[in-house]
Amino acid sequence: MTELLQNFIGGRWVAGQGTGTSLFDPITGNELVRVSSAGLDLISGFSFARKEAGQLLRAMTYAQRAKLLEEVGTVLQANRDAYYEIATANSGTVKSDSAVDIDGALYTVATFAKLGKTLGERRHLVDGDSVSLAKDAKFLSQHLQVPTKGLALFINAFNFPAWGLWEKAAPALLSGVPVVVKPATSTAWLTQRMVKDVVDAGVLPVGALSVVCGSSAGLLDALEEFDVLSFTGSADTAATIRRHPAIAQRSVRINIEADSINSALLMPNCAIDSPSFESLVKEVAREMTVKSGQKCTAIRRIFVPQELFDSAGQAISARLSKITVGNPRNETVRMGSLVSRDQLATVKEGLAMLKSDSEVLYNGEAQPLVDVDPAVASCMAPTLLGVRDGDAGGKVHDHEVFGPVATLIPFRNLEHAQQLVRRGGGSLVVSLYGSDETALAATAVDLAECHGRVHVVTPEVSAIHSGHGNVMPQSLHGGPGRAGGGEELGGLRALNFYHRRAAVQGAQGVVDSVRS
Repeated sequence: MTELLQNFIGGRWVAGQGTGTSLFDPITGNELVRVSSAGLDLISGFSFARKEAGQLLRAMTYAQRAKLLEEVGTVLQANRDAYYEIATANSGTVKSDSAVDIDGALYTVATFAKLGKTLGERRHLVDGDSVSLAKDAKFLSQHLQVPTKGLALFINAFNFPAWGLWEKAAPALLSGVPVVVKPATSTAWLTQRMVKDVVDAGVLPVGALSVVCGSSAGLLDALEEFDVLSFTGSADTAATIRRHPAIAQRSVRINIEADSINSALLMPNCAIDSPSFESLVKEVAREMTVKSGQKCTAIRRIFVPQELFDSAGQAISARLSKITVGNPRNETVRMGSLVSRDQLATVKEGLAMLKSDSEVLYNGEAQPLVDVDPAVASCMAPTLLGVRDGDAGGKVHDHEVFGPVATLIPFRNLEHAQQLVRRGGGSLVVSLYGSDETALAATAVDLAECHGRVHVVTPEVSAIHSGHGNVMPQSLHGGPGRAGGGEELGGLRALNFYHRRAAVQGAQGVVDSVRS
């Protein structure tokens, strides 16, 4: 029988009860490891994190905690090769896709370590200037932010087992808040291994970083009023979480990242031979294929002027036809698999739904797979759909297929394009392609209200921009409406979620002491 991965909770390693749930190689179907959270004492485990690890973390300054993050980064870097092996085996990703997750995680940890140093030897944050509450200015109000004395629970998605942990854990630990992560079961191995390496290295206070692998049963029941919860996953699960007594009655602070039907928009007056047209085509093909389209920020809808619909479809299809799909261990393969056969079935079901009111512009199902058994592997080549009437094609605006699928949609003018983009109901990111910086800026502002991030690509930055779907720790990650209404990252803004804001009212001496 394969190894049963242990959980780290309450300051110790403990195996869940029973045989557990098996994790598989999505290429070969081989069983890799097993996970179980059955029988864990979550109540006492969470209490240990709050009282023991939390107290030790809060006793440190921001600069000291930044140093801890530096040490975490050193540990992760030393084990980087092992993480790549696990990603290939458990997620079926090619090396460049594994890098998006693993190296993205390392970069995020390093970024918050650097940012934390700028906060210096403080233990709380001053929020704005003091203001007088009396005519003689002897009685004032000063806002400040202090780390919450609870813990941070992360319930994460399957697509980023490395980055998904550290984009949340880095700002939490920098804030002085202990972390419990519950990774998605299907790809939990990489998360568990990273936690194990950091715990075994002893660079953090015991209990500052915990991991629970397996079922999420009981996790929310163990939350208390000053804990925080961050969830990444489906809108349906998010709705269930919002109704839980921890949130509905105990007012546990929650951040949700859910479904997102992201867009790419080619501005009017861009010719077929323009750099902006080429940039759009290149980015769409990349976003459809990186991590097999399993990114919350991937492009799902592509908007182009109606006169360029056919040309754009042909150009994107030409790029997709060059993508070799199959076994990531084969050096000729550029795109690996979905994470599981279940996910493959879900994506195919969603694709069939979208096909019911669209046409197929590039048929990935006809593309041969490399070095795999199609009956066993979870591989799927990219498929480009087209809807010639964006006003009539409702499904593409309402349903996200979480895989290598995108839909091309024409628009009549910029106002029409913006109306169609907004039908996504709120998204994580929209990217704009064009050369008129004034028009691009105005469009970015107009679309900012329904997106967490607006990514603008002009010819000047076409070779250096960070990418439509790449989430940089310096910029906001999250989105309104359908996308969950949450906010993560954004540099030091990320610390807000783990702090409590309060106003201290008093004499000048009191306020001066608070500010020092």
